[in-house]
Amino acid sequence: MGLGCMGMSYHRSFIPERRVSVALIRKAVDMGVTFFDTAEAYGPYTNEALVGEALASVRKDVLVCSKFGFNIEDGRLAGLNSKPAHIRSVVEQSLARLKTDYIDLLYQHRVDPNVPMEDVAGTVKELIAEGKVRHFGLSEAGAESIRKAHAVQPVTALQSEYSLMTRQPESEVFELCEELGIGFVPYSPLSRAFLTGFLNQNTKYDATNDNRPSLPRYQPDAVKSNWVMIDTLSEFGNPRGLTPAQVALAWLLAQKPWIVPIPGTTKLAHLQENLSSANFEFSAGELREFTEAVSRITIVGERYTGTQAQQANR
Repeated sequence: MGLGCMGMSYHRSFIPERRVSVALIRKAVDMGVTFFDTAEAYGPYTNEALVGEALASVRKDVLVCSKFGFNIEDGRLAGLNSKPAHIRSVVEQSLARLKTDYIDLLYQHRVDPNVPMEDVAGTVKELIAEGKVRHFGLSEAGAESIRKAHAVQPVTALQSEYSLMTRQPESEVFELCEELGIGFVPYSPLSRAFLTGFLNQNTKYDATNDNRPSLPRYQPDAVKSNWVMIDTLSEFGNPRGLTPAQVALAWLLAQKPWIVPIPGTTKLAHLQENLSSANFEFSAGELREFTEAVSRITIVGERYTGTQAQQANR
């Protein structure tokens, strides 16, 4: 299991003091985590600098993943940009912030419909040949885009939202990953903290640095309707000594051997909770019965709307 670092800087209301997040990342290393996820878009920029500082002393022992694909203007995301020259510029800047000579896994953050995927993959292929990047990934890409990219430069991993509340990748995308030998990295594996059981219809968010107030699934009525998922997780987890989050993560790990979730957190207790979920293994009967139970639940609210929805699964 990896560690998603976005929430330490971006889109999750409370931002801890920098020294606290540095210490948390280093503690994750001590606990065996070797896979860390960031992006120039997170902050923007500040999260890469944080991850770079935290991992500088152990760089050779860990995998650092980052992303390109957005224009950033006046500190805000301003549309997509995967033009080859822009990719190269982003990589140079990311390397400096990450205090490293290479990025282990470089994702296209979102598919850019204005740039042929062959050009994107070709540019990353050149960066791999130059030693600045080691592996190529895509995020929220559809099957056609994945095939086009893979034909030019093998895709190592696909990172897309996947959780008990977002199961769309299970059909076409999983089949393609299995066919082509591509790993799958679920982001928001706890559905932006909903599956922890710590959110409810009365939760208040900082609208200046939290994207959840704009998302349909986190509106009070939707949260109330979706609470049946927490009840189901608790019913399974309580007699087994597991929290809802641990059940949700263990279920993800049980789906495919090539799935590596990247739950994010700002708290040591939650880091420990998340990582220990890997110690639980469903029996075949437990997995079948639990999956049947959660599959009967109808999730209320889309995960994205507007431009964000249009940029997913291209």
